[in-house]
Amino acid sequence: MPTSSKISPIFRADESPQVEILEVLRDAKVLARRYYDLTGKPLGITGEVAEYEAATKLNLRLHPPRQAGYDATEVRQEGLVKIQIKGRCITNPQKITGRMGSIDLRQVFDTVLLVLLDSDFNAFAMYEASRDKVEAALRVPGSRARNERGALAIKQFMAISIVRWIRD
Repeated sequence: MPTSSKISPIFRADESPQVEILEVLRDAKVLARRYYDLTGKPLGITGEVAEYEAATKLNLRLHPPRQAGYDATEVRQEGLVKIQIKGRCITNPQKITGRMGSIDLRQVFDTVLLVLLDSDFNAFAMYEASRDKVEAALRVPGSRARNERGALAIKQFMAISIVRWIRD
């Protein structure tokens, strides 16, 4: 698909092409909630919504879809940080269970950011862990899901991470 010359492949939450994308994602959140209410199944946009929530709340620079390894970057004191964003919809925030999506250690990233969404697809918490901590957790012997598929339990990830953002 041809790309318009005025659309940057890298954008921030406050840049113009991003504004329209964020509007579409805001509308998609409403449709996803409606679809879930009707079917009891998620619509399959959790990852995109998680990126939207992270970009708007943390002012991250999003990268194009299918960027290998990371979804966003942020300039920090130590330099440019490549962030892989994972999202999970939790219908009862008081009872957090389940696994995160796969983390491929062959890809380039510096941190993993887990965005927890409520049943209305609004972020209620974001946790971040360094690549070193994620690698160590994935290499602990015992779980096939963890060791072979790179899928950590949400609670496991929360234990090795810091709270990056939490809803008041």
